[in-house]
Amino acid sequence: MQKIIDMRSRPAFLHDFFGANPGTQGYQTAKWLNQRVGSKESEHFKRSYSLGGYLAEIEAANINKAVVVGRETPSLTISNDEIAALVGKSKKLVGLGSVDIQTRGEQAAIQEIHRCVEILGLKAINIEPGFGEPALYVDDVIFNPIYEVCIALDIPVCLMSGPTTPDFDYAHPNALVRLARKYPLLKIICFHGYYPFVNEVIGAAFRYTNIYLVPDMYIFQPGSKLYVEAANSFLSDQLLFGSSYPFRDMRQTVDDFLALGFKESILDKLFYKNAEDILKVEV
Repeated sequence: MQKIIDMRSRPAFLHDFFGANPGTQGYQTAKWLNQRVGSKESEHFKRSYSLGGYLAEIEAANINKAVVVGRETPSLTISNDEIAALVGKSKKLVGLGSVDIQTRGEQAAIQEIHRCVEILGLKAINIEPGFGEPALYVDDVIFNPIYEVCIALDIPVCLMSGPTTPDFDYAHPNALVRLARKYPLLKIICFHGYYPFVNEVIGAAFRYTNIYLVPDMYIFQPGSKLYVEAANSFLSDQLLFGSSYPFRDMRQTVDDFLALGFKESILDKLFYKNAEDILKVEV
């Protein structure tokens, strides 16, 4: 059976944004996004209204480990303590922390990263410069202390990208290229794979091998076949599977990913080996 690490997953019960409460705007947004990215059952996420339901979804999709991503932005925060408490309840779950240096300040942000890694056991740090107040490019100097402490701790940094970025200027990978060049020892995980700028980010990853792409739910959207072509050519060590649950059904996403046309010889890398290497986890 294919081993799988899902690089982007959150249970619906974790926050209204993930559809935790029927009848709310968050619920309708989760349903709408599922429809937009091709979920056959747009309200499947209701099955993860409890930890048991969430783990059952993971099991049904034959996923070995699900990576739960924290968030810290002015508009949405899921605390690192919440993430650590959740992933501590099952060996199938892996946690990633998040910091917003714009609101915390440099010293507090660095202290929180150390706490995430050394005390909470989280495996990477997520930041969302395009969602900050104000929005910033990922190579803005304010983020340098985060990148430098991630290098020192030998953990990846995760960047949020994609078409939900409020201003597309901050969703383009130009700044990513500058960041990868400046910090060649920094492992950079790009959630949502910088879609819709697929051709551009593939060019960036061609040049800089410290860029890792997780297109997750956007790999099934128009214009995304280039991710598959690149993986079958040179990108097999830099592309990772993610479902983006609860915004896409896990089982369907695994099946759809298998049908995209990846070479059989690289599936292990895409599904779990690359994730094992970069996050230092085992399945």
